[in-house]
Amino acid sequence: MFSGEIMPVKVLNYWKQYTKGATYVNLYGPTEITCNCTYYLIDRDYENDEALPIGIPFRNTEILLLDNDNNTLIEEPEIQGEICVRGTSLALGYYNAAEKTKEAFCPNPLNSAYEEKIYRTGDLGYYNKDGLLMFTSRKDHQIKHMGHRIELGEIEVVVNAIDYIDAAVCVFDEKREKIVLFYQPNSGKERFETTKELERDIVKNLGKKMQKFMWPNVYVCYDKLPLNKNGKIDRVKLANTLKEEA
Repeated sequence: MFSGEIMPVKVLNYWKQYTKGATYVNLYGPTEITCNCTYYLIDRDYENDEALPIGIPFRNTEILLLDNDNNTLIEEPEIQGEICVRGTSLALGYYNAAEKTKEAFCPNPLNSAYEEKIYRTGDLGYYNKDGLLMFTSRKDHQIKHMGHRIELGEIEVVVNAIDYIDAAVCVFDEKREKIVLFYQPNSGKERFETTKELERDIVKNLGKKMQKFMWPNVYVCYDKLPLNKNGKIDRVKLANTLKEEA
C-alpha cells in the first residue's frame, strides 16, 4: 500500500518485477482526514505514462467532487472539480488557527437541513469512465499560461515516465510567465552526449503526449532534487531559486 505522494507507474512496475504475486493498493488522503479516504486495488497492468486511480471512498467516508464556481456536485466522468471529504475521520480543525480552520473545514454546501462540516482538500480530480476517482493536481498547481489552463501535474506524469528520469517537478515562474521543469536524471543519461541533447529528447516525449503550449519553457537539471522534512521534493525551495535569480 502506498500513499503520501503520487506513485509513478514506472516505479510500481519496477516493484512488480521483483515481488511476484503481491497485491498493490493505491491510497489517497490528506492528514486532515486522518489520514486516507480513498483506495484503489490495482487490478490490471498500467503503462509507465498512465496515472493510477485513487479509487473509491473508505467506509464512513464520502467524497464530494465540487465545481469550483458554484459548489455543485460533479458526478459525470471527465469533469474536473475540487475533492472534498465528509465523514467520521475528519479532524476538528487546525490547532490555534481559527481562520485557517474556517477556510478549510467549511459547511457542506449540499446540505441545507443541518450544519455538517466537510474538508476542502485543495486537490483537483475527476471520475474516469469506470467511475473511479482520479487525482489531477493541487489547485495551486493549476496555472493560466498563454491563454490556456494547465495542470502542472499532467506534465510531471509524462516526464516521470521517461526511463532516464528519476524524478521531476514543474514550477510556474509567474514573473517571467514560464513553466520551469526541474528534473533528476539517472544513469540512463549517459546515452546522451550533452544535457541539451537529453532535454531535446524530453521535449520529443512531451510532443507525443500533449500540445506544445503545455511544454516547459525552461529545463533545470539536478544531480539530486532537494527534499523537505517529509522526504518529498521541496517545491518551495525550488520556487525560491527562481526568485533569487530574478
